[in-house]
Amino acid sequence: MYTALPGGGIRSDHAYRELKSRLLAGDFPLGGRLGEERLAELVGMSRTPVREALVRLHADGLVRRGDEGGYEPVAPDVDAVRDLYEVRVILELAALQRPGRMGVHHDEAVLERLRAEWSGLRVDPPGADPAFVLLDEDFHVGLAEAAGNPALAAHLRQVNDRIRVVRMHDFRTAERIVTTVEEHLGILAALVAGDVNEAERQFLAHLDLSVAVVEERVARAIARMAGAAS
Repeated sequence: MYTALPGGGIRSDHAYRELKSRLLAGDFPLGGRLGEERLAELVGMSRTPVREALVRLHADGLVRRGDEGGYEPVAPDVDAVRDLYEVRVILELAALQRPGRMGVHHDEAVLERLRAEWSGLRVDPPGADPAFVLLDEDFHVGLAEAAGNPALAAHLRQVNDRIRVVRMHDFRTAERIVTTVEEHLGILAALVAGDVNEAERQFLAHLDLSVAVVEERVARAIARMAGAAS
């Protein structure tokens, strides 16, 4: 369901979602200018909502300003993202291990809140939507917050901000969202039971699968963008 946005409205939101989906799929050529008139024809609306959508897509990091004005697609930097994923693993494992090192437990109230939220998503899973990445980030930051070190959570947010544009590729199918929900609940169950080793094992398996899916879809999108440009 589309929601009205300040200054943009339903049409702007529709244009944003449609163009985001096409950009993630690699439908536009690398180096090609994203002309407002052509995009407006593509999504079946006027140039104003398309212009507003492009501003939002620029904020997402999916497009950049061209040398001669306007916008053009951005090709994800896969090597840089791999490095940031490594930092993410370090931070999240530290958050899982910290309470045990300090002789305390993860914040039970935070864990129960997360379990209630994700149990709800199990009952009523959302459809395929790249914006699901924001819910996924909230889950992992929540785990870091439950460890009792706000600095860990803050650093994880910074890493998430930088890899979000690539991680959106992970949630373009309903199947991946359902799998993510189940994996999150598995990690939570292990933590609630006090089995940190099992939580770590499930987290690493969860992340490995996510990385594999993201890298495969990003590679496919880049190949399409390069092919469209030739």
